[in-house]
Formats: sequence, C-alpha cells, structure tokens
Amino acid sequence: MRSTTPAGAGFGALGRVSGTAPPVRKAGEAAQATANRHARGAEGVSGPASPARILIVTDAWRPQVNGVVRTLSTVVEHLRTRGDVVEVIGPERFPTVALPSYAEIRLALVRSGRFAGMVDAFAPSAIHIATEGPLGWAARRLCRRRNWPFTTSFHTRFPEYLHLRAHVPQALSWALLRRFHAPAAATLAATTSLLGELESRGFRHLRRWSRGVDLDRFPAAPRDPWPGLPRPVFLYAGRVAVEKNIEAFLSLDLPGSKVVVGDGPHRAALQARFPEARFTGYREGVPLAAAYAGADVFVFPSRTDTFGLVLLEALATGTPVAAFPVTGPLDVLGGATEPVGALDEDLRAACLAALGADRAACRRHAAKWSWAASATQLRDALAALPQG
Repeated sequence: MRSTTPAGAGFGALGRVSGTAPPVRKAGEAAQATANRHARGAEGVSGPASPARILIVTDAWRPQVNGVVRTLSTVVEHLRTRGDVVEVIGPERFPTVALPSYAEIRLALVRSGRFAGMVDAFAPSAIHIATEGPLGWAARRLCRRRNWPFTTSFHTRFPEYLHLRAHVPQALSWALLRRFHAPAAATLAATTSLLGELESRGFRHLRRWSRGVDLDRFPAAPRDPWPGLPRPVFLYAGRVAVEKNIEAFLSLDLPGSKVVVGDGPHRAALQARFPEARFTGYREGVPLAAAYAGADVFVFPSRTDTFGLVLLEALATGTPVAAFPVTGPLDVLGGATEPVGALDEDLRAACLAALGADRAACRRHAAKWSWAASATQLRDALAALPQG
C-alpha cells in the first residue's frame, strides 16, 4: 500500500510504508541503541586539554563545494572561536591530479616526508582524519608508525559511488573502508541510522557527529527568485552527479516547474534530456538562500547520502522536503512532530504531499540542529596525542 504520510508523523507512521510491522522504527531504535553504546567513544582514550592544537586532515577542502567541505569549514570556525588552534591539511597544499570522471575534485600527490614535516611543524595535540583519500591514508600511516591515537569520520558512501561510476564491487570497497577506520580511537558518523549500518558492516568505536544549519544565512524572508516560472516550484540543490539520482526527480510528472541549482559532471546530460527544467549552475550565499526560500518544495532524490545538509538549509528557509525514506532524510525528517515534508518510495507522492506542509514548522524543525553542538561533538570525540 502506498503511503503519502507527512514526515511530521514520525518514525511509527513512516514505518507503515510497507503495510506491515514498522521496519523504520526498528531500524531507528537499533541505530539509537548503537549511538548510545558508543556515546563515550573508545574506552581508555582521553581528549586533548583546552585550548587544543587540532589537526584536521582532509582530501575534501576549498575550493570544492560539497557537504563535507561545508561541515569541516564551519566546525573549524566554531572551534577557533572557542580558542582551539586548528590546522587543516588539504589537497591545495600539494600537487594534485583530477579525479577521473570528476575534474572538479583534485587528489593530492602526497610525499610522506613533506607530509610528516607539515604535521611536526604544527605539533598537534589531537589529529582527526576526515576522509579516506590520499591525504587520509598518509595521515593514517604516520599515526600508526608513531603509535599516535587518531579519530576518523565517515562522510561518503564511496562503495555505492564507485559501483555506479566504475562498477567496482561494493564488497571490495567496504572491506577497504573497514581497514582504513579499524585503528581509529573513534569513527564519527552523522546519523544514528548510519551508525547502525556501519556497525552491521563491522565498523567499531562508532560515535555520532551530527550537523547543523546557520539560520541567519538561510532566512525565511519571503522572496521570489523564479519570476515567470509556473507554480509550484520543485527545487533540487546540490552536486549534479550521477550518484545524486537527480533524474528520478526530473522524470516525475509534476505540476508547475522543476529547478536544479548546482553543477557537476552530469549536468550536460541531464540538461539535454530534460530541457523543460531550469538549470542555474552554482549559487552561494544570498542567491542560494533565495533559491531555497522561493521554492514550494525541496526535492532530495538521493539514496546514497550520509546526511544531506541541503535538507536543513531548505527547511531553515521554510521550504518543506520531499525525499525517499532512506538514511539522511529519515534522520532529519523522521523525528519531526509537525508537518515539514514527506517521505515516500513514490517520490511523486512525496512531492505532492509536501505541498501541504507548514513553512513555519519547517524552520522550527531546522532550528533543532546546531553547528555549535556539532563542533562540541567533534571536540569531545578527539583523542589526545602523547605529549613530551
């Protein structure tokens, strides 16, 4: 039986999508139990003193535009404001090569000696490895060689992405990721449902690291950035890549107009296939906030995201969300007590149901996520390096 239950109905109602026992509730309860079991991180590992000298190593950094960069850059600002000294080693500090099939992403060519020199020059009291790319592996090797504790985070479903792009067997990719994260004092993930999945795949020392939204950057002020477009306006914003499943949105038979904000390697193909949709390219700051606020529904067709910051950004402007009932949307919308959107395996049904959501409730729901709290979660999870 198809359901168009608004997300505000909560996990119990969403679980009835199948028409039987509530699997979503069971998954949510299992994931929450996982989060509770790992709330204190790894046994016997203490955090750095305050103020700390925190080194973050990441293969995703400016000028890349994605949720990982937005998360890291925002949390770094919060930590620095509190008095911690934070250094970021990213790919811009090394020679790079373009990621095959995705030229906007540059991979660092890391020389071990130079990398170690950067680390020693900063003299960190804690190290967080944010990604599993060349820089992440270099940091892992250095920490292992020196017997230093470190933390990691799981941001991206590379097994699904590599399978979609290059037909790499997912089992092989998951095995490599387990190996990468296994020595970490704690591995951080954004949602309780993702923690539960990672635990079922053999990951250890799991800990929740949630996300936030800046309500000042994404106001709910009324505006119309889409003059002349028939209403309702259904909006997607984010990377335009095959793993985002955007064609599932653009192929829907919906009233009004469809808009895609963002860019990426799949844009030309989608634009040629769906000429009736409006493609705007990248937008940041005020234009991006206006795009969200001016839409009637924000559509999130991805099935592979680990969170989806764009969900919170859209909700902050008062725009309801339509999505599949998967990790990310389930975690953001599933606990809502007011109508803020709809989750459904029938994405068209979710889009139409979301039109009836309460825009004021959407903003109230987004306000529950705080970047300050996110920064505290990361800070509390860090493992102190031996001093002296």
